[in-house]
Amino acid sequence: MTEAPLDDLRRAVYRPVRSGNALEDTTARIVQTVRLGLVAPGESLPAERELAALYGVSRDTVREAIRELADAGWLETRRGRYGGTFVVDPVPRPSEPAVVSPAELSDVVALRGVLEPGAAWAAAGRSLSADERDVLWARHEAAAVAGGEDYRRLDTLLHLTIAELAGIPSLVPLVADNRARVNAWLDTFPLLPRNIDHSTSQHAAIVSAILSGRPDAAHAAMRDHLAGSEALLRGFLA
Repeated sequence: MTEAPLDDLRRAVYRPVRSGNALEDTTARIVQTVRLGLVAPGESLPAERELAALYGVSRDTVREAIRELADAGWLETRRGRYGGTFVVDPVPRPSEPAVVSPAELSDVVALRGVLEPGAAWAAAGRSLSADERDVLWARHEAAAVAGGEDYRRLDTLLHLTIAELAGIPSLVPLVADNRARVNAWLDTFPLLPRNIDHSTSQHAAIVSAILSGRPDAAHAAMRDHLAGSEALLRGFLA
């Protein structure tokens, strides 16, 4: 992989939308960039002209999507030399628990259990460059010291970096879409400090296995990590 980690993820998120539902798909794709942490609270989105080109829609469609999300409290537009469209800080959280059917929950969790351990296994089997290794470790360290609202964003970026380092470009949008659905549910219940500590230890095991080139250990560590996440999801949502 010659490009910096997360380039495949950006391409997966900033890709042309379906022409039949351009406004809805553009709105959903912008929300996804926020839920995945690609644009953090307080940061600006790409310019309207750039978004229109990336999504393959008109600037009017982009403006309408931005207007919808501004009305919903997700974005704000600033004028002037340093203006643009910014993600609000903090991002609004759902006021009520998510309503998720057992079938939908099982489907999303099962797919995650296939995608992410496989990504860790593939990443551990590659000869990572020095830059790739540095980025992976930096993502792990950032998540390890994060607190409050930053934790889930940085945790997500670590998982997405592992998917990118698998070296399978078509895997990245699958992991991104799956993780965006998971994050929408996670946002409906509180962060648990002891769970964060446990996750950090599990992240260390996953990252260490990848960096030391142990695919089976990386797969097993990710599988164990996701089992804890699944337990929380089922506990709060089922």
